[in-house]
Amino acid sequence: MLSKNALRVLEKRYLARDEQGKTTEDAEGLFRRVARAIAEAEREFDPEADTEALAEAFYGRMTRLEFLPNSPTLMNAGRPLGQLSACFVLPIPDSLEGIFETIKNAALIHQSGGGTGFSFSRLRPEGSAVRSSGGVASGPVSFMKVYNAATEAIKQGGTRRGANMGILRVDHPDIRKFIQCKSDLNQINNFNISVGLTEAFMEAVENDEEYLLVDPHSAEPVGSARAREVFDLIVEMAWQSGEPGIVFLDRLNRDNVVPELGAIEATNPCGEQPLLPFESCNLGSINLNRMVKREGDGYAVDYDLLGEVIEDAVHFLDNVITANRYPLPEIREMSLGTRKIGLGVMGWADMLFRLGVPYNSDEAVALAEDVMGFISMRAKEASRHLAETRGPFPYVDRSIFKSDPYPPRNGTVTTIAPTGTISILAGCSSGVEPLFGLSFVRNVMDHDALPEVHPYFEEVARARGFYSPELMRRVAERGTLDGLEGIPEDVRRVFVTAHDVSPEYHIRMQAAFQHSTDNAVSKTVNFRHDATRDEVRQVYELAWKLGCKGVTIYRDGSRDEQVLNVGLQKKQEKAAPAEPPVQTPEPCQAIQPRPRPEVTMGITEKVRIGCGNLYVTVNYDEKGICEVFTNLGRAGGCPSQSEATSRLVSMALRAGMDAQTIIEQLRGIRCHSTLRHPGLKVLSCPDAIGRVLEKVVKARQEHMTPAFDAGALKSDADKKRNGCIENCSLCAERSTCGRGGKGLCPECGAPVEFEGGCMVCHACGYSKCG
Repeated sequence: MLSKNALRVLEKRYLARDEQGKTTEDAEGLFRRVARAIAEAEREFDPEADTEALAEAFYGRMTRLEFLPNSPTLMNAGRPLGQLSACFVLPIPDSLEGIFETIKNAALIHQSGGGTGFSFSRLRPEGSAVRSSGGVASGPVSFMKVYNAATEAIKQGGTRRGANMGILRVDHPDIRKFIQCKSDLNQINNFNISVGLTEAFMEAVENDEEYLLVDPHSAEPVGSARAREVFDLIVEMAWQSGEPGIVFLDRLNRDNVVPELGAIEATNPCGEQPLLPFESCNLGSINLNRMVKREGDGYAVDYDLLGEVIEDAVHFLDNVITANRYPLPEIREMSLGTRKIGLGVMGWADMLFRLGVPYNSDEAVALAEDVMGFISMRAKEASRHLAETRGPFPYVDRSIFKSDPYPPRNGTVTTIAPTGTISILAGCSSGVEPLFGLSFVRNVMDHDALPEVHPYFEEVARARGFYSPELMRRVAERGTLDGLEGIPEDVRRVFVTAHDVSPEYHIRMQAAFQHSTDNAVSKTVNFRHDATRDEVRQVYELAWKLGCKGVTIYRDGSRDEQVLNVGLQKKQEKAAPAEPPVQTPEPCQAIQPRPRPEVTMGITEKVRIGCGNLYVTVNYDEKGICEVFTNLGRAGGCPSQSEATSRLVSMALRAGMDAQTIIEQLRGIRCHSTLRHPGLKVLSCPDAIGRVLEKVVKARQEHMTPAFDAGALKSDADKKRNGCIENCSLCAERSTCGRGGKGLCPECGAPVEFEGGCMVCHACGYSKCG
């Protein structure tokens, strides 16, 4: 059932490994491991439970790709770490001790494979007096930078990258600085950011009124601002780079099931899970592409099967809460107290294709209401059914259900998550997003490669007689069927992709799912490159009026690090007359690294690793850092891999790649031979290379390295080529793949998409938020 691509992603990111890094299980073994671990939690409620039968049922749902839990559950269930939750929210109190205590807790969570959400709204504004020290406060944005640096230092088990959400209330005095804090996308790049909007603020925007700015420390107004000016600044920054997003705080708290425990101030990194401090989100998704059945010449929704899968999925997720090993005692207490789960969907675009319903139609919006309404109803029924034998969630007496004669087992039951990697495993479209492309060539530089085509689109194309490899390549190049000759009109109408869908229908679809979702909906509203600021503003206003809980937008080509180019031969698009021109990045081209200079100077550092001593040399010339060499001492190790890493890093540096980007990729890579030796300061050879490279970058920035003088060095260099082997392959090598360029995955070179504020590669599973 698993595709070749799914198997590749499983092997790279999910399968258990031994101390030498070799996989110790296959796909079947993974699903068996997860099913047994989650079924075993049944004994907590019934010591005589038939856990083998339950494990078989869970195994069947997963291997038939009808339901999959979130990635940490697949990675860690039945293994020593045992941390099964995707995301957490941590409080940030307005004290130096509390701020750094939360950083410590976040590091533990990131190390265990989770992401974190924070509200910085309780921190006093920049310049405020601090009585205890006699100084002044540095403000929320400065501490966000500290949190960002801490996240950079913790790489999540070698499989998941640290991700954060930072939220600031719109009535905080530092709100303008926060809105603009990611105008440089190289700053605070481990965060997604969202502005917490209130209903009062939105009404002030609508009426063109001023609103109060409140000091969170004193709870007193300290000024006011014109609501439309602040709203326009949010729109401006989102139009430029896709951030900040917005969340509607009053709506999050309207649906807060335990208001006696406090107010909801933050969400998880992709925004779909509002949480109280120390709560965690335990998510899973139903593959709607599997929830259809043949009916006559077409397909219909298989509500019978969908109902059965919902019941098993709620059971599975409730068991996850029990089986979980939580990273902090406070998180364990809150998670067991509210027992929140988030059952969502993926494969929505695929289902619409099979049903013959265009994504951008009133029929699709109405169907979304029906399907999610059914899921919500049956999920709540399943939760109440579990409560009959297991009892309701422990904090029910402090919840909105305290007078309910049949309270649920779980505080919340539904969430629409982006599903990034698990949709690759399931072979379906992500979350409730439209499909980005029907056909693409995985290696864009290989012009002989056959295009990969959406399976149902290919089935229809062959059945209708218009399939050909050449036509599929043209589909890949254009990124849309619109205006493409040779494809019937009714097929073009149904098989729409993300940029065929107007922003209005993106929001209408999100709102349709939100109406029956307890928590929130992760969804990106895609704009064409020539979209105006007014169009972004209209979408935000429509989201508010239609009942959404938050919005993330992305205008194609708006980031310097282009997230996704439509088609292989994307042409320069003209901006609207009223907008300043924005350059669209050129398609990725082959890059020729500059030749290795004859004369360099540099620094060599000895680093202790698990295999002995690694000597790392970083050289530079008048144009900057240009090469890296490594040499292992007598203890052995894997010198060929270190040499390969050094050669690729050297080529990247001489091709003009930013050294900080390379450092980010190298730092945090782990090697079992090194990790077995406690006390070592590095995690692996690549991590050591990254650390030394980072030292040299910082030293050069601070003018702590000798200035390069080619003339003074040339005579010595003529006698000894600075340790360089004459005519080595490093100097002759030329990069032709262009990987890591704008819009391409830095790990596999495939296009990456922008979902819920994160970059996601559907080819290899790479993702990065912030």
